[in-house]
Amino acid sequence: MSTVRLRIRKNLTILSFLAPALIGIAVFFLYPLISAVYFSFTKFDLLSVPEWVGLDNYKRMADDPFLLQSVRNTLWMVVIFVPARIIGAIGLSMLLTQIRRGAGFFRTVFYLPALVPPVAATIAFVYLLKPGTGPVNHLLEKVGIDGPLWFNSPVWAKPSLVLLGLWAIGDLMVIFLAAVLGVPESLYEAASLDGANAWHRFKSITLPSIRPVILFAAVTGVIYTLQYFDQAAVAGSIASGQATTGGGISSSFGYPEGSTFTYPLWLYTVGFRYNALGYANALAIALFVVAFAVTVILMRRAKAFSGEETA
Repeated sequence: MSTVRLRIRKNLTILSFLAPALIGIAVFFLYPLISAVYFSFTKFDLLSVPEWVGLDNYKRMADDPFLLQSVRNTLWMVVIFVPARIIGAIGLSMLLTQIRRGAGFFRTVFYLPALVPPVAATIAFVYLLKPGTGPVNHLLEKVGIDGPLWFNSPVWAKPSLVLLGLWAIGDLMVIFLAAVLGVPESLYEAASLDGANAWHRFKSITLPSIRPVILFAAVTGVIYTLQYFDQAAVAGSIASGQATTGGGISSSFGYPEGSTFTYPLWLYTVGFRYNALGYANALAIALFVVAFAVTVILMRRAKAFSGEETA
């Protein structure tokens, strides 16, 4: 009996230490998630009692042209934006490892853009890339290049957002820099004795050693891009020259021609412009399911990505 009491006391002690975290998870994650699932099967606008409509909100997605457009834009960002940031961060970290003098200074310089608030950074980029008066196009003109319309062009708007993401790549660079510096120097020395050049050393030693970090960057990058909202909303509003309307909703979300209209922007518009909160909850649940599924798939591939055998 004493052993049982000691075990119960021990479990209660552990539970007491976990209680703050468990309460936080229950209040700020489980309850909102369960509520969102329930409201996704209803029709309501915060002013009336929710009306149960079953699967109508989910069936509505198949015939929603704005949803299809936002999905295409978001998938484009996932396919282009995430690999670009990973490749850029790896390249920058490799470059910093080769700098012998002033390495700390350059690390600080490359990291500082990551500290700039996303809204402020987006406003600055829209100004710098402004077709008529922006300094970037003026510099391009001086070397005989006709600069594009950047955020005012449906072709260049998303690539401009990618450039913005590459400018603020310092947070990811620091992670990859730590991983690259953690590769044993003896492996490079052995490869050099065998006649391996820089590319072969990178492909055969550096890349396999940092694959777990690449997996981490891919998972977090996909989740971040599926929720891409601030930069797309601000860029469209500022580039179009139109202020936001009531409730903080811009009439120019997706400018130009819907090219920056991401999935979260449509979800936000549905909920707070059209007050279709039941449908907005259904969109949120669909986004959660997709993000969770992508994470599970990538994590299931973790062993193979790390060069280990899979079951």
